[in-house]
Amino acid sequence: MDGYSRTMFPHWITQSGQCNTRETALRRDGENVETDAKCAAVSGTWRSPYDGATWTQASDLDIDHMVPLAQAWRSGAAAWTTERRKEFANDLTSSQLWTVTDNVNQAKGDKDPAQWLPPLASFRCMYARSWIDVKYRYGLTIDAAEKTALDGLLGSC
Repeated sequence: MDGYSRTMFPHWITQSGQCNTRETALRRDGENVETDAKCAAVSGTWRSPYDGATWTQASDLDIDHMVPLAQAWRSGAAAWTTERRKEFANDLTSSQLWTVTDNVNQAKGDKDPAQWLPPLASFRCMYARSWIDVKYRYGLTIDAAEKTALDGLLGSC
């Protein structure tokens, strides 16, 4: 983890107008989302795929990096340019960013699938596929424990 800091991954950049990545993901992933003049979600409904919980307050939600920033750093992102790390941290086009229950995301931290799985078992197959998708898209490595865990998850799909 030499040199790692979340600041090495500029995140929640402006996507359009006054909307940053977090706000854009909240709008993308919610239903009936209404925003104020500064693009902050003031109402809506969100379902967290990690635990199946439904939320009506954006403050109860985190935007999770499927492959956590620290995990990316350890598996190849340390060699990237700042611009590439910024793209990774704000990638709204792949399966990298998910709107999830905040405390579930905090429990995940920077763990990989060998160390943490979503509490909602029915989402674990999608979780494994998404993890692999992100690692593949960005040319990130996986370790033996991660591979074993992913193989097991995919085997149950």
